[in-house]
Amino acid sequence: MSSEEPTPPSAPAAHDTIPARPFSEPERAAVYRAIHERRDMRHFCGGSVDEAVLLRLLRAAHHAPSVGFMQPWRFVRVRSPQLREQIHALVEQERLCTAQALGEREPQFMKLKVQGVLDAAELLVLAMPPGREAHVFGRRTLPEMDVASAACAIQNLWLAARAEGLGMGWVSLFEPDALAALLRMPAGSRPLAVLCLGPVAAYYAEPMLQQEKWAGRAPLDSMLFEDYWDEKAGQ
Repeated sequence: MSSEEPTPPSAPAAHDTIPARPFSEPERAAVYRAIHERRDMRHFCGGSVDEAVLLRLLRAAHHAPSVGFMQPWRFVRVRSPQLREQIHALVEQERLCTAQALGEREPQFMKLKVQGVLDAAELLVLAMPPGREAHVFGRRTLPEMDVASAACAIQNLWLAARAEGLGMGWVSLFEPDALAALLRMPAGSRPLAVLCLGPVAAYYAEPMLQQEKWAGRAPLDSMLFEDYWDEKAGQ
């Protein structure tokens, strides 16, 4: 018998990596500019979105992070004018219901432009597929992480749209079951967002709801706590 020590098994090949270097100053500035100039747009000027640009935007959305790598997003590109009209009608129906639920703020709300379904060059619906309950990783105690993950895809799309000089608006004024029926979605699926996308004449200098005095951005220090919840600030 040989007295030589057995050869240890070879270590598995290391995964590919990307150097952890910061972006250059112009690259960083571009990222932060997209973040700070992104707007929830309601005013569109028709036109079109080049197919190659649309594909870039959807790829950006598809590269969003997701809990347990579940990727709970499906995109429905609405191309039928009749279907677009039907979605617009659903939004208008919910707009009236929302106005009534707002009580004394109803008149102020009814003056707001809350969607661009008929005006935007492209209309996309982001929906979550059925079978999401099979994804337990990261969702056992927080099942709503499918929604959080899908929202990351929407944010990626939003930022990429700003970088491409396009506007995007997230419309959530609709009854989910009615929209799912319109789109012939399977049982267990759920529409999360109607996304209006396309050329705009200009971006709002600040969020539209802030411009319209509906609400204002809270200061960061009122939302930043240390160690424990701040009862005075955390309302």
